[in-house]
Amino acid sequence: MGVDQSTPAPSRAGRNVPVSIAVGLGLGAVIFGSLYWEKVLFIFVVLAAVLVAVDELVRVFHTGGAKLFRIPLFAGTTAMVVSAYFGGPLALMVALAATVLATIFWRMPSGSIGFVRDVTTGVFLVGYVPMLAAFAILLVRPEEDGAQRVGIFFFVVVASDVGGYVVGVLFGKHPMAPTISPKKSWEGFAGSTLACIGAGIGSVVWLLDGHWWVGAIVGAVAVLTATVGDLAESMIKRDLGIKDMSNLLPGHGGVMDRLDSLLATAPAVWLLLHLMV
Repeated sequence: MGVDQSTPAPSRAGRNVPVSIAVGLGLGAVIFGSLYWEKVLFIFVVLAAVLVAVDELVRVFHTGGAKLFRIPLFAGTTAMVVSAYFGGPLALMVALAATVLATIFWRMPSGSIGFVRDVTTGVFLVGYVPMLAAFAILLVRPEEDGAQRVGIFFFVVVASDVGGYVVGVLFGKHPMAPTISPKKSWEGFAGSTLACIGAGIGSVVWLLDGHWWVGAIVGAVAVLTATVGDLAESMIKRDLGIKDMSNLLPGHGGVMDRLDSLLATAPAVWLLLHLMV
């Protein structure tokens, strides 16, 4: 859930904080409301967000010259998210393979010029967004504690984002990746680390009655994956010369700007909780 800070802003905050907080709380209410009311509704919330993110990437990749087709990408995204919930990891892998093949076949009638570029971009999009997002669906599958596992996932990512943002704004002096995101600092990363580990310990002990050290490991890994996800999306935007994926969410940018850290962290949290809890 990182925020791209690659262009100058009128203040160190770099965004409209009250609006950003209000939108963030609204999104959280939708996510957790669906999660604890009826888990199937959570699937629709995730699917809607991922489809919007896929559409945002299709549009920005078009500006970079790649020719992508929404029909196989939307159909494949839906198949991957739904199959992950009803069929688990194996069904997800089958849906992924089918989506990759559909992406290749759909491009063939357009000729050989740019074929490798377009197919490579399409397969990258499939693996980057719906594939990674499907791990959030795998988290919710266990009947006894699926909602709690998703809660841990969101808590650690939000803690990483908020901790890094607050500490970075207040104390950030040493750039962490100046060529990618100049305002991201090592001080902010330290804030992310402390907040994320704290959130991991608290949420694992509270929600799953697990060992504190499991939560510490989840938090420590999550801060790394969340940071990589944030920087990876910043790299995409720098390469394409854009600031945000869209302006759909006031104070945040596009849906993809909210999913970057979540996408990178979902597989890690799923695997760690699957193995250790």
